[in-house]
Amino acid sequence: MSRSGIRLRVRLWRRIALWAGIDLLLVSLALYVAFLLRFDGVLPPRYLPIFWRALVLAIGIKIPVFVLFRTHRFSWRHVGFTELYWTVVASLVGSAGLTAVVFLLQHFGPWGSIPRSILGIDFAFTLVGVIGARLSGRVARYLVFRRSQGKGKERALVVGAGDAAAQLVRAIRDESGSRYHILGYVDDDPHKRGMILHGVRVLGPRAELPRLIAAREISVVLIAMPTAPSEVIRETVELARGAGLQDVKIVPYLSELYSGRVTPAELREVRPEDLLKREPVRVETAAIKDFLHEQTVLVTGAAGSIGSEICRQVLRFGARRLVALDFDETELFYLQEELDRRFPNRGSSVEVADVRDARRIASVFANVRPDVVYHAAAYKHVPMMEEFPCEAVKTNVRGTRNVLEEACRSNCRAFVLISTDKAVRPTSVMGATKRVAEMLVRNCANHPKTRCVAVRFGNVLGSRGSVLGTFKEQIEQRSAITITHPDMKRYFMITAEAVQLVLQASVIGRGGEVLVLDMGEPVRIVDFAEDLIRFYGLEPGHDVPIVYTGVRRGEKLFEELLTAEEGTDTTSHERLFVARMGAPAADWMRHLTELEQAAEAEDVEAVRKALRTLVPRYRS
Repeated sequence: MSRSGIRLRVRLWRRIALWAGIDLLLVSLALYVAFLLRFDGVLPPRYLPIFWRALVLAIGIKIPVFVLFRTHRFSWRHVGFTELYWTVVASLVGSAGLTAVVFLLQHFGPWGSIPRSILGIDFAFTLVGVIGARLSGRVARYLVFRRSQGKGKERALVVGAGDAAAQLVRAIRDESGSRYHILGYVDDDPHKRGMILHGVRVLGPRAELPRLIAAREISVVLIAMPTAPSEVIRETVELARGAGLQDVKIVPYLSELYSGRVTPAELREVRPEDLLKREPVRVETAAIKDFLHEQTVLVTGAAGSIGSEICRQVLRFGARRLVALDFDETELFYLQEELDRRFPNRGSSVEVADVRDARRIASVFANVRPDVVYHAAAYKHVPMMEEFPCEAVKTNVRGTRNVLEEACRSNCRAFVLISTDKAVRPTSVMGATKRVAEMLVRNCANHPKTRCVAVRFGNVLGSRGSVLGTFKEQIEQRSAITITHPDMKRYFMITAEAVQLVLQASVIGRGGEVLVLDMGEPVRIVDFAEDLIRFYGLEPGHDVPIVYTGVRRGEKLFEELLTAEEGTDTTSHERLFVARMGAPAADWMRHLTELEQAAEAEDVEAVRKALRTLVPRYRS
């Protein structure tokens, strides 16, 4: 056993010994008080031996019961209803056991002289004692909190009075050194008006935010509504800022709560994507947990925006081991630090490798032996890949083929390709190469062991190189926002939700399928830019001009997730569909080889010609 393991075991046994000592004292005291009450405060000398015999029985039965119910493992800091419930059950079982033994021994000489009325009194005092001991930590912290409440802290209102808000306020109250002094909740539910949660009252609806901010000298508003529509978040932010308050923080969407708990550490600044008009995504979390439980997962392109979020979600849903693969060692280093911090008890490691290196990928698979592979490694920037089509083929096609073939050779349970809406009727090299990658997955439909699926979706807000980052930088510099065309439209989704749908797809995909995410309604880029300018308190066209620069090579005005010819079939999830794709042509592998050879030879024209042969709908 390692030194850390020995230290953990020593701490555990110390904790057991400490609680056993406390419980022994409480059991003894409860029985003594029960005898005193039974005899009007004075224990007759002739009952002293009876008390000692009863004490031996009480200790010998109740202490092992408490250990059996693991009441020594309960946290003093976070004891709640569940812990109190099992403490009551343990006390009840212990007292029932004592009562049963006393009645069994009633005909055995001195053991039968224990007064029966003692047993009920003893149970009541034992229960009060053990519960009081386990609540003492929280009570002490609450008294300290009350004494220091408000001193040097930010005066805060919490928007929302549901479970998330209650968790947040409780966590703030229990956290030593918390920076917030919570003065009330704001919630639109009229039935909650005046309700008190964790010592804090619901003051009124959101419409009263400006009045409450002024009347109570509020310095920060905390939005705790992780399932609320974006319109509600937008209105709340506007109300707070309309009252002159700029410091607005938010509990992230449920899809971003990796720990599953709402804590002050989860609070962050409101982001533009929080206000994007969108339908919240709901996934079957139990099915994803069952699929990933105790699995070894390999993620390629792990240092990118999508890949890194896949890593977080995979660990969140209970994978036994995660291996993050990328050739960007700097971002991989930062990712590993973050994963170790967020998920200290989960196994995660990194592999520096290029998916274009077939020998290195084979070595990784031989060492890791993954059960599930999420292939997110790709070149994605459309204009740049128009300039370097050979590089696009080497990574998006050959790299995908290397990883896919090793996944099938290793008999992995599942291989999932991250694809793009630009693969539909592609007008760019990037889109065409991703379409070929989908065809590779389609070609593995009948593999006996490995389910190979592709997941196609549109733009992800907040990903590296996304339009959001470009617009934010332009607004901060007060330079003109550049848009290629006033009619340009795109599908948008936040990263965490897109990834959760990818995980859902890996559960329900049957093999050889291209699954399509329902990303809602497409958004006009100019509308999005104007909303973003207003988010920063500026006026579009006045404070920040908008300039149209013309459509770039390979770009479309409107991206499609499907062609009319493809159509879709439904799946068990309302936001996932299967694109109807025909089987590749009989000689397509020959053309694929020609494409890869042209890329290796740096023959740009031959690459474009081979792409047009493989993807007849590709038009540059």
